[in-house]
Amino acid sequence: MLYRTLFRPLLFAMPPEGIHEVTIRSLEFISNHPRWMHALAKLVDCPNYPVRAMGLEFPTPIGLAAGFDKNGVAIPAWFAMGFGFVEVGTITPRAQAGNPKPRLFRLPKDKALLNRMGFNNDGAPALAQRLARLGCKNGIVGVNIGKQRETPIQEAAEDYATCASILAPFADYLVINVSSPNTPGLRSLQSLHHLESITDAVRDAITRSGTRHLPLLIKISPDLLDHEIKAIAGFIQSKKLAGVVATNTTTSRAHLRTPHQTLTEMGEGGISGAPLRKRSLEILELLRQTLDASFVVISVGGISTLEDLRLRFSLGATLVQIYTAFVYEGPLLPRRLLSEFIALQSKQRLGLHHVPTPGL
Repeated sequence: MLYRTLFRPLLFAMPPEGIHEVTIRSLEFISNHPRWMHALAKLVDCPNYPVRAMGLEFPTPIGLAAGFDKNGVAIPAWFAMGFGFVEVGTITPRAQAGNPKPRLFRLPKDKALLNRMGFNNDGAPALAQRLARLGCKNGIVGVNIGKQRETPIQEAAEDYATCASILAPFADYLVINVSSPNTPGLRSLQSLHHLESITDAVRDAITRSGTRHLPLLIKISPDLLDHEIKAIAGFIQSKKLAGVVATNTTTSRAHLRTPHQTLTEMGEGGISGAPLRKRSLEILELLRQTLDASFVVISVGGISTLEDLRLRFSLGATLVQIYTAFVYEGPLLPRRLLSEFIALQSKQRLGLHHVPTPGL
């Protein structure tokens, strides 16, 4: 409540990307200083709720979605705040600046964000060095990989393979991002023809890197048609991939409360947050019609309340990720969601409620 009434109005008075950068740099500082890390963990005091998936032990089923900490500079601090896993990226083979600023906007009336960041990141070699220095981790680190902006679509598989060969030794799982709306042509890579060439190239790269077993997932768009989603689910099943991250941001602007003129002034980009909730749930249901529990579904989009969390697990999500809700609800959101969920699980054991167990 204090965050919403005091801190959020102050933060929202400043440019969103500037505040995002200050947040990342502050958490990077904390991550590099044990005393600050200890203080943060003690302040948050988040309980664990272990979930086993993809052969990995997740301290909690709530993760930080890709895009928030693209370069993995604050991973220890995210764990201290209660995230069981952090997905860094999207990472490209070489560093790139991304799209021109301004490229990140708030839509407060919709509890949403609009971004066209464009895979701004330090590049795969820089992230590999950073992950190599992490040492003992208190959670799971996934790496989300993509293609260089200027790489032709027909050569995209090489970029994904390059990222995989560099980062596989340091990642707990990899995610192939073919669904961002902010790199021209990228979403066309969701066709089964392109997916096959990319996944084959990435798997070969993982093998060459000497990594024995590394879970591989695909991140999909919410703007796919239902039959396309089912086709990708069938592809994941036939290729025996670990699973899917559903979903990325949407280019749809239907049913938004933000005025049309304001959206026009903001320009193009993908929308995240509450407007994604309905479609994210529909896609989760579609995926589970094809994928059984042995395949992981990481559900993303519009998760901010206990009911959101409960509903995702009831529909078959293995794990969940949050991003935009963290901006609107504040740094204690993971602890609050997890504490409330554990309380519900306790009621289930007493026979008062049926609450699905994540990861099962």
